[in-house]
Amino acid sequence: MLQQDGQRRAAASAVAFLSRHAPFNKMDPESLQWFAEKAQIVFYPAGNLIVGADSGTVRYFYLIESGKVQARQAGEVVVTEYSILSHGPGESFPIGAVTAGRPSTNDYTALEDTFCYQLPAEDYLTLMAKSPEFNLFCTQYIASLLDQSRRQLQAQFAQKASEQQTLNSPLAGIGTRNPLAVLPETPLRDAFQAMSQANVGSVVVVDGEQKPMGIFTRSDLLDRVVLAELPLTTAIREAMSPSPTSLNEHATAYDAMLAMAKEGIRHVLITDHAGALSGIVSERDLFALQRVGLRQIRQTIEAAPDVDALKTAAADVRQLSFNMLAQGIGAEQLTQFISALNDALTRRVLQLNLERHDFSGIDWCWLAFGSEGRDEQTFSTDQDNGIVFQVPPGEDQAELKKRLLAFALEVNKSLDQIGFPLCKGDIMASNPQWCLTLDEWRNQFTEWIRVPEPVALLNASIFFDFRPLYGKVELADSMRRHLLHQAQAMPVFLQAMARNALDVAPPLGKIRDFLTDLEADAPGKIDLKKYGSRIFVDVARIYALAAGVHSTNTLQRLRLSAQKMNIRGDEINAVLDGLNFIQFLRLQHQYLNGEPGRQGDNLIDPEKLNELDRRILKESFRQARKIQSRLKLDYQVNH
Repeated sequence: MLQQDGQRRAAASAVAFLSRHAPFNKMDPESLQWFAEKAQIVFYPAGNLIVGADSGTVRYFYLIESGKVQARQAGEVVVTEYSILSHGPGESFPIGAVTAGRPSTNDYTALEDTFCYQLPAEDYLTLMAKSPEFNLFCTQYIASLLDQSRRQLQAQFAQKASEQQTLNSPLAGIGTRNPLAVLPETPLRDAFQAMSQANVGSVVVVDGEQKPMGIFTRSDLLDRVVLAELPLTTAIREAMSPSPTSLNEHATAYDAMLAMAKEGIRHVLITDHAGALSGIVSERDLFALQRVGLRQIRQTIEAAPDVDALKTAAADVRQLSFNMLAQGIGAEQLTQFISALNDALTRRVLQLNLERHDFSGIDWCWLAFGSEGRDEQTFSTDQDNGIVFQVPPGEDQAELKKRLLAFALEVNKSLDQIGFPLCKGDIMASNPQWCLTLDEWRNQFTEWIRVPEPVALLNASIFFDFRPLYGKVELADSMRRHLLHQAQAMPVFLQAMARNALDVAPPLGKIRDFLTDLEADAPGKIDLKKYGSRIFVDVARIYALAAGVHSTNTLQRLRLSAQKMNIRGDEINAVLDGLNFIQFLRLQHQYLNGEPGRQGDNLIDPEKLNELDRRILKESFRQARKIQSRLKLDYQVNH
């Protein structure tokens, strides 16, 4: 009786533990209970081997209850520094070996005193048949974890989305705080200068107690000043609209919208409890509260009359992207979506600036490089662009290039205004180095490939990820064909790129889960771009060049290269899932930690991640490690 009671308590304790960890937290109670009754908890002192490559066919599935286990690659170590990984509570091993009924390829040793749930192999296979969740987890390990994390992130974003401003939001948090205000005696000239310096379209006229008396907007300028022939020395009280509509800051956005509709106005003033001016809300501010739709944004972009209108559309792109995150859209789809809308913004900027430049009869094309060239833009992105052109017979090349550079400078400045910062490395079309004829681009590619010095390899990592955005795309196609032909003819160059790609390793610790001291100015954090997504990007670029893949998108490069190089589907899918999770984590971090309209960073503190995300991040870095190991073998790099 006492023995049965003890077994029941042990099973109840096991169920409680399992319910806190994936995939068990998604499994039905019957399957959980079955696992708890079949598994035994076993103690392994620090330093003891739990299962190894020499142990024969794996007899048990292990789940760590407490402590830490080190996995060390057995046999010939391909990449020494990548061969060790630690596992903590809630993690399982050796999934692949026990599923396939073969010996383990790793030695698993207790790093510290460790308790493990030990499930016999035959019971493990029975559980896979009983529980779809467990089956998915074991056959598609990282995909299963990623799906759970995406649902978790979706819930988090949905929570934040529900907290976003709506038409029921109080006016205290909407519109412009501390708007431009002047006294009624202010001369028109001074008021206009103040509006110009502040880059605003309206000014509020207030009395000595800061209470609104009137408002003057740019739309008043024609009727009230120009046609009325008022001297600029006239006091603004003579031209203002008196008794402007105002609402207390406790009123709602809906109240402001109703007032605008009733009175046919575009601005409502906001006052505090004493009646003093505290803010102003515009028709545009209220529009921004509405759920932004793709069709709306595209129409706004395509019809934008100037850069200011595009600046608003760029903010809407960010908001719509956030809404898509809240709906659980995956990282691959979302980064391509952001890139597509940013392409539309760039094309409209080009069209607006072309109104002041005539390039008729000239073949030219605007190129995107870097993340935009790969269709992989996140919320944090700057400019990387260039121009390829051909000189028509009879035209002077130097003069044509001068004209193109002047145009490019205006475009670069306009893109900066709408939220794409100027490139700190000056990789922009307004730089004469990157505004080249087709022959000059071909020669430049050939030079980098034939003499793969460090600077050439760095340039290759940027400029070989190009994509045409506007103009004669056949020029870009010709550049691509030339690049692939040259790269495939120079295996020494690809080997140099492989060596360069192995300079950065995934931040996996031998004892700790992660290495967080790699960036001196960001202790305790990991740069998800430098030590995460960049690894996949660099490897994919090399394989795409070797396999003659025309696509620049990293995921597509990996998929298409895998087909041509006979890499197993499940192997490449795990790699893709790893990259997708890192990208998704970057998007999440950039939105939640950045400010609207400003770049977020890629630095995350792994200690602040929840257990599931830490676990998937570790597995994602393992996939980066695996793809690097394959690259090292394929190109025989001694690194």
